[in-house]
Amino acid sequence: ENLYKITVFTGLREGEVLGLTWDCIDLEKGTAKVNKQLRRRQEKGGEYYFSPPKNNKSRTLTLAPTVVQTFKREKQNQLEMQSKAGEAWNNEHDLVFTNELGGFLSYRTAYDCFKRVVASIGCPNARFHDLRHTYAAMLIAQGAHPRAMMERLGHSTIQVTLGTYGHLFPNLEE
Repeated sequence: ENLYKITVFTGLREGEVLGLTWDCIDLEKGTAKVNKQLRRRQEKGGEYYFSPPKNNKSRTLTLAPTVVQTFKREKQNQLEMQSKAGEAWNNEHDLVFTNELGGFLSYRTAYDCFKRVVASIGCPNARFHDLRHTYAAMLIAQGAHPRAMMERLGHSTIQVTLGTYGHLFPNLEE
């Protein structure tokens, strides 16, 4: 649940949210630094690894207070998982989102859980990436400037932002 809430209220790409580490989250300042993404080698049994975010562009996001609270809940969840796992716990990368033993949370797990949730609410065709689009639409509805959106979403240019979301801006032609 926390994974999806954080994604929809930050606009992070799937690899960016799965690659978040606690050293990039400042709960006091209410910020998240996006400086890497989690990837998986495209071969059977491919290993997970970190790479720079898309466009090699790091960014720091200011988090809404409700998002900070969600990160705090995830920290508590993780402490409970660690307690249950005991000596088997190994979060060597200091990941925010892990499996029950502290390892990488697989894309497959994130996808399968997401698909179950959206199917249960009558939206079986929704994609994980739609959480990012929802975030962008919420920014536009709140009057966000395209340049600010570009920076928050980590787009390489404002043309990418406008090309993707321009149709949602009211009175853009004016």
